[in-house]
Amino acid sequence: MKDDSKQLENKLSALVIEQIKISHHNLEGMMATMVGDHVKQANQGLEEKLSNLSMLMERSLRQQTVDEFKRIHQTGRVDEYIKRFDKARARLMNFNPTLNEEFFITGFISGLREELRVQPDSDGIHGARMVTDLQCEALQFSIQGHTFEKDVRVLDITGYDMMLELDWLTSLGPMQVDWGAGGIAFKQGDKDVQLQVKEEVAKIKFIKEDVDLEKEMRKGSEILMAQIFSTEVHSALQLHPASQTEVHSDSKPVHLELSAALEQHKAAFEEPTALPPRRTVDHAVPLLPDSKPINQKPYRYSYFQKVEIEKIMIELLKNQLIQPSSSPFASPVLLVKKKDGSWRMCIDYRQLNLITMKNRYPISVIDDLLDELKGIRIFSKIDLRSGYHQIGMKDEDRYKTAFRTHEGHYEFNVMSFGLTNAPATFQALMNGVFKPYLRKFLLVFFDDILVYSQSMKEHKEHLSLTLELLSKNQLFAKMSKCEFGLEEIEYLGHIISHNGVATDPKKIEAMCNWPSPRTVKELRGFLGLTGYYRKFVKNYGIIAKPLIDQLKKNSFNWNDKAEMAFNTLKSTIASAPVLAMPDFTQPFVLETDACDKGIGKGIGAVLMQNRQPLAYLSKSLGPKSIGLSTYEKEFLALLTAVQKWKHYLIRGQFIIKTDQIALKHLLEQRVNHAMQHKGLCKLMGLDYKIEYKRKVDNKVADALSRREVHPKTEMQAVVGVHHEVQYGVQAEMQAVTELISQWVEELKSSYIGDEWVQELQNKYSFQQGLFRYKNRICVGPLMVGELGW
Repeated sequence: MKDDSKQLENKLSALVIEQIKISHHNLEGMMATMVGDHVKQANQGLEEKLSNLSMLMERSLRQQTVDEFKRIHQTGRVDEYIKRFDKARARLMNFNPTLNEEFFITGFISGLREELRVQPDSDGIHGARMVTDLQCEALQFSIQGHTFEKDVRVLDITGYDMMLELDWLTSLGPMQVDWGAGGIAFKQGDKDVQLQVKEEVAKIKFIKEDVDLEKEMRKGSEILMAQIFSTEVHSALQLHPASQTEVHSDSKPVHLELSAALEQHKAAFEEPTALPPRRTVDHAVPLLPDSKPINQKPYRYSYFQKVEIEKIMIELLKNQLIQPSSSPFASPVLLVKKKDGSWRMCIDYRQLNLITMKNRYPISVIDDLLDELKGIRIFSKIDLRSGYHQIGMKDEDRYKTAFRTHEGHYEFNVMSFGLTNAPATFQALMNGVFKPYLRKFLLVFFDDILVYSQSMKEHKEHLSLTLELLSKNQLFAKMSKCEFGLEEIEYLGHIISHNGVATDPKKIEAMCNWPSPRTVKELRGFLGLTGYYRKFVKNYGIIAKPLIDQLKKNSFNWNDKAEMAFNTLKSTIASAPVLAMPDFTQPFVLETDACDKGIGKGIGAVLMQNRQPLAYLSKSLGPKSIGLSTYEKEFLALLTAVQKWKHYLIRGQFIIKTDQIALKHLLEQRVNHAMQHKGLCKLMGLDYKIEYKRKVDNKVADALSRREVHPKTEMQAVVGVHHEVQYGVQAEMQAVTELISQWVEELKSSYIGDEWVQELQNKYSFQQGLFRYKNRICVGPLMVGELGW
């Protein structure tokens, strides 16, 4: 029987090989080579042959889809071309969901008719010539508060948003270069301009047209590149070396008395060269009873992303942070591109975290910590380097941290970022290490260490004791993130000085910077936000009456009286008792929203407890973010808010409320695109629950996201044609919706400041912003008078 089975397998194998040979004659190029190699391996088992054949067929289909996508060109009208392009894009995304927007934008523009495309730029850097037909004319960008304008070409460069060649510096005219301080000075019209370098750079080499760029980068030369960051809050010119070597920034001023202490304990700022020692607190992963091992397939990545993963793995193995594994556990890896163009890898431990018993180690309450700081005059802040990797895993729990990549199976020797109990373990270690000095001259909140003293002489001693304890316990800090000997310092979202503890102004920045309304619609949005908190504001109706009067038909006339009422209401909402202090015995609630229509395209959020606000967030969407899908914009709003208030949210479970229903199932979704990779890396290890909240009920975050902003950087390109056609119908539908609901919004606004409303609160129901009696809408005296009833 065994011989018969073997004969049957050989016959089937021969048949498969024969079919492959026949197919081989009809193939060309790389596909033919791959199948040819398969034919040569005729001594493989049947199952492996069939598996490889299936893989080849899948690759062939994928390649066919790519070829079809590349063949799409405009032959008729633009809208017809867009339809064909979108269909091909959807098919291609099925095979490779990680393709970014830049790939499709480039493909879209290259398919346009010749007369619609910008002529390719033939200029380039010798030895690294790049050709592009993408152009932005008169692009405005801001560096350290100074605005410049330049025609730029769009190139596929890695790690930088913009590269400015020597011709840009030449166009600025005569200038002075201070190589010691690191800055340049020149005239811009009648104005003196100074640009200061923000990082210490050892060597600077200008890019000239006769420089072989690729050769210079291979040698590791440091090349002058200008990176333009978001100009919404701060603008900065940063000089980055093209090599990956870290440059420490020691340019922050340090008091002379402290310099000696820092030099004496410089070992505390070195990079660790070995695994952390055995400690009383190592990380464990206790599982819930009857839990089964988590075994997930790795996510799909492109060839280039796989290369990046392999580089990261080599580095982790070299530093002994991981080791090969044969564990039954396997979690997938997430790959996220950082702002500098490099990649960061973290592990998707969502499923493992679900079956892990939660460690309820008490995390310090921020307000209790800050109570210790009254009357203190000198402060230093120390930030640990890669804090989680400075704690080892318990031997018996290493196998649970196992993860799988496309080329291997590994497990962590150190505590990995993303494990649910990692913050509690870290806090337990820090409390144990610094116990002798806690609340005497030192506070610790996770990896943020605050040293405080009454005098500089006393502070030198306290700082030396702290650094000595770090070195003794083989804990290492990162110099570039530390601050020393300051009389005022930002710590955990608060501004601390000898005058006491003040709330960080950024908490109320979104409210204080709200621009004066220019239309009834903008005013209605502002009153919708402030009205949400009217029960916390004494005499709200009296303060807001000049604004409410502006809502009447044909009555909008912004005058000094309205401006005064507007500013008074802003300052009232942004101060106590409206803006509450956090209560760490109660759960935090985070409401987020994104708006991509109308004038105010942005994201908004509010941090709350018991329906009372703690802090606001409002931020405009940059050029890159405006092109994101609705899901991605809502996800971006959620991530931005979590990152901003993480020091509050890290203590325990918190609730996120969003009007994007798909985000409600984030913990169960399979990762398919770059935004999910980036987002889950930032959320990993936090204990949160996402709830759906209808947009009509999500008033505060919605108003903050729609707040009008005036961005400093604007960009226009050929892609605008695509967006105009694609989104024209949506804009028209939005206008119709406004016409239908306008009277409802006016009715809601009429309740504000109406004394009659106070009598209704105990007798009538309040649903979706409207008072109702037996399901009938109630109209107040103010509205009745306006309607002339």
